[in-house]
Amino acid sequence: MDQVFEFAQNHLLLVGGFVVVLGLLIWTELMRKVQGLKELSPAQAVPWINDEDAVVIDISSAADFNKGHIVNARNFQASRLADPDKEITKLKDKKLLVVCKSGQSATAAANSLRKLGAADVAVLKGGMTQWRNDQFPVTTK
Repeated sequence: MDQVFEFAQNHLLLVGGFVVVLGLLIWTELMRKVQGLKELSPAQAVPWINDEDAVVIDISSAADFNKGHIVNARNFQASRLADPDKEITKLKDKKLLVVCKSGQSATAAANSLRKLGAADVAVLKGGMTQWRNDQFPVTTK
């Protein structure tokens, strides 16, 4: 135990940085829990997607979307969700799965949809990167 304290004293900047990063990670996870967003792994998302009342909203760039996306996903830019039009407003009564490239941007987009009044919103954990890594199908159509 003395070695740990000695290391901490000799590397204050490194230990301080570690504490800050750890604190940010904890804060991020707590905020996700407080916001009440569902995070679904790709395997958990499949039954959600197969529900006929569900819509997959992919907020990836058009270029990333065209490289491959979940079958029947609809591509909307995140800025369009912040200032919704009639097409997006119609979706608020559906089950919505929000997808992005890595899973980071989808949380903010899902929160925008919840502010719009959507009650059943989930985020694909790990985004399309995890979807592909888990070898789930993608389409370019």
